Amino acid sequence: MTHRPGTFPGYLFVETRRHVANLDGLTEAEALAVARAAWVGARALRAELDPESVHSAIAGRGPARAHFHQHVFVRHRDTPAELGWMDVDWPGAPREDVTLLCGRLSPHFGR
Repeated sequence: MTHRPGTFPGYLFVETRRHVANLDGLTEAEALAVARAAWVGARALRAELDPESVHSAIAGRGPARAHFHQHVFVRHRDTPAELGWMDVDWPGAPREDVTLLCGRLSPHFGR
């Protein structure tokens, strides 16, 4: 997983090594691996951050469209209701050393 948006804790990308533009371009083995990685990532984020909720989306256009990726992200507790899923910077928003968080998430993927 890569593509961390700044210091926002709780946003992961699951991406394939092979460049494909869309979900239907994945092989069955790749699709199963992506699904498992997203599931493990969601469970790891819940365990480590205790968010209000964990979500996933497959969306993308522009330069990244030739490389499939699935978003896995949290909605932190106390996020103002009027903020959308990509609005992560608000007064009181959680901040954390993302590198340290990645270290805490890593063992979840070896289970």
